[in-house]
Amino acid sequence: MRETGEKAATTGEGDRYRLLIDAITDYAIYMLDTDGRVTSWNAGAQRFKGYAADEIIGQHFSRFYSEPDRADGAPANALRIASEEGRFEKEGWRIRKDGSRFWAHVVIDPIRSPQGALIGFAKITRDLTERKIAETALRASQEQFRILVQGVTDYAIYMLDPSGMVSNWNAGAERIKGYAPADVIGSHFSRFYTPEDRATGAPGRALAIAAAEGRYEQEGWRVRKDGSRFFAHVIIDPIRDDGGELIGFAKITRDVTERRAAQKALEDAREALLQSQKLEAIGQLTGGVAHDFNNLLMAILGSLELVRKRLPHDPRITPLIDNAMQGAQRGAALTQRMLAFARKQDLKLDPVDLPTLVRGMTGLLQRSLGPAMRIETHFPRGLSLVLTDPNQLENALLNLAVNARDAMPDGGAIRIEARPETLGEATEIGLPPGDYVRLTISDTGHGMDAAILARATEPFFTTKGVGKGTGLGLSMVHGLAEQSGGRMTVRSQVGEGTTVEVWLPQVAAGDERQVFVGAGEPETIQPLRSLTVLAVDDDSLVLLNTVAMLEDLGHTVFPAISARDGLAVLKREKIDLVITDFAMPQVTGLQLADEIRASHPSVPVILATGYAELPPGADPTLPRLAKPFLQNDLARALQEVVARG
Repeated sequence: MRETGEKAATTGEGDRYRLLIDAITDYAIYMLDTDGRVTSWNAGAQRFKGYAADEIIGQHFSRFYSEPDRADGAPANALRIASEEGRFEKEGWRIRKDGSRFWAHVVIDPIRSPQGALIGFAKITRDLTERKIAETALRASQEQFRILVQGVTDYAIYMLDPSGMVSNWNAGAERIKGYAPADVIGSHFSRFYTPEDRATGAPGRALAIAAAEGRYEQEGWRVRKDGSRFFAHVIIDPIRDDGGELIGFAKITRDVTERRAAQKALEDAREALLQSQKLEAIGQLTGGVAHDFNNLLMAILGSLELVRKRLPHDPRITPLIDNAMQGAQRGAALTQRMLAFARKQDLKLDPVDLPTLVRGMTGLLQRSLGPAMRIETHFPRGLSLVLTDPNQLENALLNLAVNARDAMPDGGAIRIEARPETLGEATEIGLPPGDYVRLTISDTGHGMDAAILARATEPFFTTKGVGKGTGLGLSMVHGLAEQSGGRMTVRSQVGEGTTVEVWLPQVAAGDERQVFVGAGEPETIQPLRSLTVLAVDDDSLVLLNTVAMLEDLGHTVFPAISARDGLAVLKREKIDLVITDFAMPQVTGLQLADEIRASHPSVPVILATGYAELPPGADPTLPRLAKPFLQNDLARALQEVVARG
């Protein structure tokens, strides 16, 4: 009875295992004999392989393999490995009854008797097709993303580990930074920063901000492999796992050097435009004030000059008159500088031999600067002539030399040199293409910082203190260069002196004007026969002064306060010569000259003006007399006009 009970218990346990295995549908669990033939088959095997038990039991399990795998001996190899190594495990494609494929995870274990003899195999197969499809899709997506990232060449896209070590590297990073992947992967990203940024801990600070705030973005200078610098726009994003743990950083860098340069050029152009507009406005104001001031100075100078001639010498009075005349002449010089800045001074452009002009005034410069200053000159042989006003250029050189002396209170050297230059299409100084001579005046003084240098050419700006400078010296040189068709530039650094460059156009081939080589002997003014002169000016002070000068020269004068009054005088009197102001209301001096030319063609006209430029269409041969003028200037103008016949 006991033996029968033990047998029943054993049978019951076996049935439970069979029921358990048959109930499993997610796994194919079945047995093979030693040859690989199926000896059992559960519901899971039937579900995803498609065979019923009576269709497959007794068949060789190789039918589940693809034809290429069978040809390679894969089924037999699997059983051999399981038998020899005690287990076979692999994933691969298998075939269902209907011929479709599925991705299977396979485990084969050998079954042995208590004595160790091989009696078969237990085979468990799981259908992982959906996972395989998902993995394949993921890998494809990752590959596409890798190709995408590697294909980007305008951005450096790479990853860092949490400590900042580079873990991958795209083609854009190689193009922008110059490193191949093998050069940089595994090294710290701080190598891309400038030494000064590394010294301040900028790389570590960038990662800390990205980790704490979720993003880091900044622009700054970075360093390429060859040591050159580029301006970069940088974004760093933290990468975290599903648990929120920091596992690295994604870093995107773009080279924006060209954009920054273009932006800076735009800002510089905008600043230059604003500065130009400001200076233009100041120039208009300055020119207008200087012109009106000229009229007042003319009345003062002319009157003082006549008073001094008519009064006998008196030690109590004559020095005061001389002092007043010197003050008025200094005022006239100031207005000339104001007009030079406003580019409204009257220039006489002539071919100038720069070496001869400079050497001719070296003695004057040395006396003006004092013995502590040394003047050095350097001019190449055969230097081309330049086109400018020689007298104003001499004044400009004297101004620049005095500025240099003031910058070297303990003495030093002033170097004056020139060299020919040919400018192409694009020039930083804004001159049109052509041939120029660059005249350079440099000193070894204390120099100027950036803030002072930016304002150096502004009118009335000076660092010399109250009463020690007008602030118009550089402005006058600037105006002279501009009116001559050139440009003035200033370079300076604190402790390294100042260099002023005056660019002047070379004289065109075939220009037959006489070359200015320096001031000659004072011109002798020959007395003229008595003339009948019509003087026209809307300013009564200037008119009275002009009439007095002319009468003192022995001429008969008819004054007129307007162009209409002047024309009325012409109709009733016989006039030998007309001197008229230019800037008059209603009818200007030019318009009056045109009417006189039409009605009295034999009567010459002298135009008295403080302006350098006349309106378009004005007769360039019309004699002009620059205001303010003294009696000798007036006499010389009359002599020249009469000599023309």
